[in-house]
Amino acid sequence: MSAAQGDFSTTEHDWHSQNYVEWWIARDAGGDAERRQRIREMLAQSGFGPEAAITVLDVGGGYGVVTEEVVTAFPQARACLQDYSEPMLAAARERLAQHRERIRFIQADLRDPSWTGAVGGPFDLAVSAIAIHNLRDLSAIAACYRGIAQVMKPDAVFLDYDLFDIAGGLALHTRMLQEAGFARVDCLWQQSPVATLAAYAAGTDVAG
Repeated sequence: MSAAQGDFSTTEHDWHSQNYVEWWIARDAGGDAERRQRIREMLAQSGFGPEAAITVLDVGGGYGVVTEEVVTAFPQARACLQDYSEPMLAAARERLAQHRERIRFIQADLRDPSWTGAVGGPFDLAVSAIAIHNLRDLSAIAACYRGIAQVMKPDAVFLDYDLFDIAGGLALHTRMLQEAGFARVDCLWQQSPVATLAAYAAGTDVAG
């Protein structure tokens, strides 16, 4: 795969720098209200009721906004928040301190295939928000999707809110998710460059 095909980001992030991560979180907070609304709408289409005692994987969970919405929407859920950055995970631990009995925090690199063993599983639900595109390389994103499929239960759902249009487009990501092993992929919402996709594992009973 050429650079033009596979490396679509010119922005370098220093996720291991405490100063950079603090700056990034402060800047990112400006879009918090809109992002949380999209996350809540996404979770509402998970197929699980608020009483469900589910296990949830947050892929690239950063400083904990998505996991915070998960444990609020599903008070009986237990979550695993995975991220590459220890400074991000430290911020997430602080944010989610009141829920610490229900959350595991795992530092792992999605480019390293061993990340699936680190997070464990299998999970009922996987979620991600504005994260996976940061892998930048399409082959790495495809491998990440395969890893997510591997740690899901047979009837699980993966919900992904991301910048698909700057990373090859929805059609490409739909195909990559299907090639990763998901039986069906639906676009739940779209407002370019962002969209929300739902990928259903092979055993999921979803009305057509």
